[in-house]
Order: sequence, then C-alpha cells, then structure tokens
Amino acid sequence: MPYIIGIGGLSGSGKTELAKQLAPRLPGRCEILTLDAYYHPQSHIPVEERAHLNFDHPAALDWDLFRTHIEALRRGEAIEEPIYLFAEHTRAKETRHIEPTSFLIVEGILALHDPAVREMFDLKVYVNTRRDECLRRRIHRDIAERGRTQESVIEQFNATVWPMAREFVLPSRIHANLVVSGEEPLEHSIGAVLRAIPASAH
Repeated sequence: MPYIIGIGGLSGSGKTELAKQLAPRLPGRCEILTLDAYYHPQSHIPVEERAHLNFDHPAALDWDLFRTHIEALRRGEAIEEPIYLFAEHTRAKETRHIEPTSFLIVEGILALHDPAVREMFDLKVYVNTRRDECLRRRIHRDIAERGRTQESVIEQFNATVWPMAREFVLPSRIHANLVVSGEEPLEHSIGAVLRAIPASAH
C-alpha cells in the first residue's frame, strides 16, 4: 500500500509546484494524482456556456471516480486518470495510465475537503498563501496556459473562486497535519514534508 500525501490550498498557492518538486525527493517511486483532472466532463453543454459554470464548488468534481481511483492504487491496481482540457472545459478521449507506486501525492484545491478522501491520506498538507499572491499567480498561469484574458480571470476569481475558497478551501486547513508557506522558498516546504514522513514509510 502506498504512503499517500494529500496537498490542499487555494488556487495559485503553490500546491502543484510543491508536488512536482517533492515527488523526486521521496524515497521510492512516486506518482501525482491531480484533483483538477476529475472535473465532470461538460461536452453536453454548448462551448460558450461552459466557461460560466462554477468550477470551484465541490459538485463540479467527480468524487466517486476520484475515490475509486485512490482506492484502486491503494490495492496495488493501475488506473486511467482522466485528462481534462481546460480550454474546452471537458475531458480528452485519452487518459493517463498510472501504475501503483510506493508513494502517491494527491493535490488539488479541495484535496482536504472530502472526509472519505482524507481518511486515505497518511499525511495531510495545506499550502498557505495570501489571497493577492494567489490571484497574481492565477492570472499569469491562465493567460499563459489556458488562453484566458486578465479581465476574465479576475472576473471569475471574484465571482466564484474566492467565494468558494472562503466556503470550502480555507476551512479545510483545520484537517492538515502540516501547514507550509506557499511564499517562502520551496525548499523550506519540501524539507518540512520530508521531515513529517515517518521512517517506517521509507
């Protein structure tokens, strides 16, 4: 059974970068499961309407499939992780094959939200980053990677991202075993996570 690390925090807090930099530092092979990949497909909705959906509410995610995949990896079974196309707001026909590993990192804004998912984590990490810094990073990312305009990113942030963060993401911090800063040098956070992993997991 893999040692599972759950990483939650605001959009733009630095969760994904922490997961990417942490994975190769872990003793043994590690895979990263991204909650963002589990958005419900929206191919049944006209393209122009999809961008106006609330993607920051827990209901936007396929929790049943997400839990099923984590449980499968815990049993030593491979899974097919969805590939989500953010520019089109739906899933790709292709999937990403993930084999069982000795370590698994699960990251996403709502990674610490669902009780059944939390119970499967051996270590729960929350990345704490100021609201304004998260917005700055989100603007940069969405323009560069998702073909968005600055105006549309700010509008979405104010309309759904921040209200949903206050309701669901910020409260999930209380479930964390470890809170790290998303604004200090990444090495500090990586070191804190590595120190929190018991020797028995190595």
